[in-house]
Amino acid sequence: MSRYWSSVVNGLTPYVPGEQPKLPDLVKLNTNECPYGPSPRALAALRDAVGDTLRLYPDPNCDSLRESIAAFYKLKPAQVFVGNGSDEVLAHVFLALLKHEQPVLFPDITYSFYPVYCRLYGIECRQVPLTGSFEIRVDDYLTPNGGIVFPNPNAPTGRPLALSEIERLLRANTGSVVVVDEAYVDFGAESAVGLIGRYPQLLVVHTLSKSRSLAGLRVGYALGDTGLIEALCRVKDSFNSYPLNRFALAGAAAAIEDRTYFEQICAKVIATRTRLASELAALGFEVLPSAANFVFARHDRHGGAELAARLRERSIIVRHFNNPPRIAPFLRITVGTDAQCEVLIAALRAILAQNKDLSP
Repeated sequence: MSRYWSSVVNGLTPYVPGEQPKLPDLVKLNTNECPYGPSPRALAALRDAVGDTLRLYPDPNCDSLRESIAAFYKLKPAQVFVGNGSDEVLAHVFLALLKHEQPVLFPDITYSFYPVYCRLYGIECRQVPLTGSFEIRVDDYLTPNGGIVFPNPNAPTGRPLALSEIERLLRANTGSVVVVDEAYVDFGAESAVGLIGRYPQLLVVHTLSKSRSLAGLRVGYALGDTGLIEALCRVKDSFNSYPLNRFALAGAAAAIEDRTYFEQICAKVIATRTRLASELAALGFEVLPSAANFVFARHDRHGGAELAARLRERSIIVRHFNNPPRIAPFLRITVGTDAQCEVLIAALRAILAQNKDLSP
């Protein structure tokens, strides 16, 4: 059927999402989902959304959810854009704000959807190498560009960029949009949301999939100057006027409003991450400093692919990336519950003891 494809489709290499395997007694540490359930208030709101009103279209402007998000961040609803997951929000961002004559800049090791969006929309891009210690260096982005996008903390490395460095970038880069993808920011990095009032070129993107335990609901949002939000709305309304269903609108608003539960979950994940990193280091792993709900680690004698395969044999799934080769030795390990992390460490201890000759 490929003879019916457009030239755009023929040139695409789609994003590959994390595996969702169906294995018995699975310890799933590969897709950075929250190990704890959603806010009870969110679950109650979802149950309450079941009713006769499902015959009606949802609110195309998502006013109630935008008001809840705006109140949480002390912004105006007009500074909030919502979409069907942060991936859809980012897709609209690339088309609405990053498609210019100059190339968009992003790290060479980062969220692998960014180059996919560029290919899909015909956007020129330039990937900027991370430093030898896998950090974003702001000075490398102080060149002519059509926009800048990066996660903070970065993925899959987990390393955060200081807020002072983000502001230094904003002061120097006034001619194009700077997109800070804060999917993991709630686990220890400094959010750039507080800079929005001073920098109209700043757009901050969030998701409810991580710190609010709603990956299955598919809700994301962007925060920024009203002019940036208007551009996103124009693209959205040229694509799908109803991106969020009634369940998503109700559950997401309740989750945002339950600040206490949100803070408790983040604290639990951070505490477990600290213990996990320490235990991995004791087994001979180099663990990059992480402000996310995952760690990025490599062993000094054993290869990432081999370790991932050996863990899989024990029904423990972690994420391994072959490309770029620079990160092939690493494993990206989601922070699970304490019990899941104990199972992981016990398995790694046994694997390392049994496979001393495993080569990287």
